Amino acid sequence: MARKHKRRISAFLWIFILLFLATVITFPKWITLFYPQPHRELVYATASEYNIDPNLVFAIIRAESKYQTGAKSSVGARGLMQIMPETASWVADQMDMEDFTTEDLHDPEVNIRIGCWYINNLNREFEGRLPIIAAAYNAGRGKAKEWVVSGQWDGSEKTINNIP
Repeated sequence: MARKHKRRISAFLWIFILLFLATVITFPKWITLFYPQPHRELVYATASEYNIDPNLVFAIIRAESKYQTGAKSSVGARGLMQIMPETASWVADQMDMEDFTTEDLHDPEVNIRIGCWYINNLNREFEGRLPIIAAAYNAGRGKAKEWVVSGQWDGSEKTINNIP
């Protein structure tokens, strides 16, 4: 009886070890199922050029468009990073992009380049304070400034639920 019990424990232990190893070995594949990184090279290169964490760019793309290049929101934001046409036109002017049209926002290269430039610009304006940068990216820099200046929000992650 004791011998049978030891064999059973040994079998369970080996099964556990094999399952653990299978999980460890295939972990990168599982991660890409839940957090894909389409346009990986483009995101990494552009994020590096503008000194931005590429994971922030992927997080924005995932949250804003679910990786759909043709995405268009009900308020008119377009492309992977869901950039408003007015913002994109302003950024394109700042970047000296010739012949820019709002339809270009559905081109991943244009959308990611404009989005990364804009995040870098917000980063400088808000001195690297990520919660304010994220709020400004989402609602507009004017609104984010207004919330902080008026005292409606202190700009911290802890009080993010105070954003109107």
